[in-house]
Parts: sequence; C-alpha cells; structure tokens
Amino acid sequence: MTFDRLDLVSKLYQPAGWPRVLEAAAGKRTAGPLVVDLDPTTFCDLACPECISGKLLNQGRFTPERLAELAGELIEMSVRGVVLIGGGEPLAHRGTRQVLRVLGEAGVAIGVVTNGTMIQQNLDELAAYASWVRVSMDAGTKETYGRFRPDRKGRSVFDKVVGNMRLLAEVKKGALGYSFLVMTRREPDGTVVSNHHEVLEAAGLAKDIGCDYFETKAMFDDGHHVIQVADGLLRSVDEQLAEAERRWADGSFEIINSSTLTSLRNRVGPMQPKEYHRCKVTELRTLITPSGVYVCSYHRGNAQARIGDAVTERLPDIWENSDRGIVDPTRDCRFHCARHRSNLELDKIATGTVPPPEPGTDEDPFI
Repeated sequence: MTFDRLDLVSKLYQPAGWPRVLEAAAGKRTAGPLVVDLDPTTFCDLACPECISGKLLNQGRFTPERLAELAGELIEMSVRGVVLIGGGEPLAHRGTRQVLRVLGEAGVAIGVVTNGTMIQQNLDELAAYASWVRVSMDAGTKETYGRFRPDRKGRSVFDKVVGNMRLLAEVKKGALGYSFLVMTRREPDGTVVSNHHEVLEAAGLAKDIGCDYFETKAMFDDGHHVIQVADGLLRSVDEQLAEAERRWADGSFEIINSSTLTSLRNRVGPMQPKEYHRCKVTELRTLITPSGVYVCSYHRGNAQARIGDAVTERLPDIWENSDRGIVDPTRDCRFHCARHRSNLELDKIATGTVPPPEPGTDEDPFI
C-alpha cells in the first residue's frame, strides 16, 4: 500500500506502529513516541519577515555530543521516524550530519525541513539517509525570494538554493519537495506585496529541478491560526495549481495541496474547535528542542506544554516521567491542527470495531 504523504489518518494503520497506536487509542501511556520532531538548533541564516518562529530564534543549540546522544536515545526508544526541523535551520548544526548517519544506519526514517542554503555541505548524508527533504522556497524568482526570504544582509540566495536542490535531485534516494507558502504583506508605505502570482512559475521550476512534489500552503499567525486571504488571491492560486497539474503532474511529479489551503477554500475560518480534552497523538509524536521537550510542534516554546529538558535529561526518562495530557485541546488547540482527524480516528479505534492492519512493513511512519 502506498500512502498519501498528507493522509495522516491512513498512516495510523501500519503494522509496526500498531501496538503503540492501540495504546494511545485506549488512553494509555506509550513506551515512546513513533515520530519525533527534532530541532538541532535555533539558529537560522535567513531573516524571513513572516517567520512564525521568529520569536524563538537564537535561543540555544545542542552540543554536537548531546545531539549524538539524543540520536542514540531515539533509537533506544524505538522511534520509527525523525523530522529534523526547527525554529532555526537544522542543517546549520555541525552535528546534524552525524545524526543523519546514526539514525539512517539504524533504519529510522528521516525527514528534513530546510531552507536549502546548506544542502551542499550535508549532501552525502541527505542523499543516503533522508526519506524526504522539503525545501521552503515560497517564490519562483530571485526577486520575490529576496523580498520574503532574505538572508541576514537582505540579499536573495535564491540561485544558491536552487543550485543546491539540483545537486540533491541528482543523487537522492528519498523524495525532494518544493514548498510554497502563500504570503501577503503590507509594507510601511501601505503597498501590499504578495508572492501568490508565482505559484505556477515555482511549480515549473520544481519540476525542472527534479523535485518529486510541489506543495502549496497557507500562512499561520503566531497562534497557528490560518490567515484568511481575499477571494481573488485564492482563485488565482487555484487556477495556477490547476494549470500546473495539467502541465506537469505525472507519475514522477506531484502537485500537493496542504490541509491549510483546503481550509481556506472551504472558508471554515481561522478556528478549529475540538470536543476532546486530551490529544492522544501526543503519545505518538512529540517535539525536542534545545529549549525543552514539548507535547507537539504547535506548542514550540509554550512553557505550559513543556514536558522536559533534553539538554540535561535523557529522553527515556523524560518520556517515563512526564504527563503528555497537560494540554487540553478544547482550550489550548483551537487552531487548525493537522492531527485533529487522527485524534478522531484514535477514538474510533478505541471502540474495538476497527480491523487491525495486515502484516507487512511500515511504508511511511510520519504520522
């Protein structure tokens, strides 16, 4: 069975992870998460004005030695997938290459979310061990990239990133994705600037680079609520995506629409009320950063959702001693959560009416 990379519900039904899924569904504590988001560092070499993690940057990093220990502890806990991500740039840490090797050689699936500026320095490890690499681009031209994703000196490094992506496309074993966040900004002089007009151009560039998919997403505010956009802008994006699908989508290249973009189309508003008081997915996926371990990536930096300190504590100890129920979704998670449907499915699994998955191998552990 081949899994849609965005269909998180279907990924619950994989045999290797099923015992922990059943534990989480029953409201029990699991022996460890199936998937971990890991921030090696909070440093970033870009200075994106719309960065949702801007307030969390430059607040620490793991030492290379501790980062290597964390990789070993994740293996010890039988974690099946690790996403190297962060408020910062994960490839900026000099210990990331070793983490890729250690996890990859242990059979742990690895995803990497990166700005792409340091792919070349990590090329061998990314090519050999990454299940997927998603590059945040948000533009189709050097000029627009420089407006929304400038480096710390205000320059556009678009050409460098595109060149790095081409290098990876030639040698990768996993998937390479081109991510496009639709953004609009009002400048101090009142001028409104946007990148939405470059969706089609960016999709064509992604195909030319050798990417496996092109993903379009909507913006969040600081509270992770989806920012609404004008009807005309959304219509333009949809028309461009339809044209990109017609021109380039085939068995080797996919046009992907994120759940946030779908919510804009459906005009469901910025809020997503929830009727359950415990997020069962927190037993299956968690976030590890230099500033702390948090119940999930939506609560990165939220002291009320912090369950431990990975700088000074071993991960197995944090997991054994922490309460993942400290966040109440009815109160604390009213934003659009990608794992809301997974929580509803876990409640369904808890009824005992759902058949177990057939024996086999997990193909996509990134639940």
